[in-house]
Amino acid sequence: MSAAKAEGSVPLKLSIEGLGVTYTGHDGNATEAVRDVSLEIADKPGVGEIIAFLGASGCGKSTILKAVAGLIPPTRGRILANGKPVTGVGRDRGMVFQAYTSFGWLTVRDNVEYGLRLQGVPAAERRERSRKYIDEVGLRDFADRYPKDLSGGMKQRVAIARTLINQPSIVLMDEPFGALDPQTRWGMQSLLLDVSRVEDTTILFVTHDVSEAVYLADTVYVLSARPARILHKVEVPFFATRDIALKSAPEFRAVEKKLLEMLYSGTPK
Repeated sequence: MSAAKAEGSVPLKLSIEGLGVTYTGHDGNATEAVRDVSLEIADKPGVGEIIAFLGASGCGKSTILKAVAGLIPPTRGRILANGKPVTGVGRDRGMVFQAYTSFGWLTVRDNVEYGLRLQGVPAAERRERSRKYIDEVGLRDFADRYPKDLSGGMKQRVAIARTLINQPSIVLMDEPFGALDPQTRWGMQSLLLDVSRVEDTTILFVTHDVSEAVYLADTVYVLSARPARILHKVEVPFFATRDIALKSAPEFRAVEKKLLEMLYSGTPK
């Protein structure tokens, strides 16, 4: 069976096969960050999907994301995105980091258009496309402002818009809301759900927050302590409405409890 096909010949958006990552620190000692991680994510055209990697801080989940992004080469195994081996960064994958990455000397609009400008996209087309994504993340009134004038949540919206405008098929998000206050974080979670409904993309979302994983994800991979291994794959039940009231609903709490037990047990089924 081709590595680009899942069971039943369903095309794959992402395939990770026996991924292992070991790196050497400044002290010269080797650290195994990821061990034998394998998973398949099917391509579902027209359907936005959020996949969460849930694990304790420092477990290696961000290393998996960086390997998929092409920022870290695997020590073992391989990664295929849209059927092609990942050998470095590519426009089919876009990454949003926890730290704000806007260019301080560029306006919101220019930050969002930055990747298109590097690609040589004409100014008129850049403006039309940036208007769509700036509106989508709720920054229409701030398009001509500079990052110094923005709150933390607004800066992260700029990063999301700058990633989406390049239309990657896979969006990688490394604890992007971790530094935000609870109210702003809630707003950003709602924004991400809205984005997932209108963009034909798969979002891989790294978090150590169980509630966030349940609220956002369609599927959750529970990871072990370092070196990261997949302990469990959990399909989150379909919630007809995802709002603040859901987080106190019994069915939501039940999934939270299940994931917490899996995290604390530290062993696969």
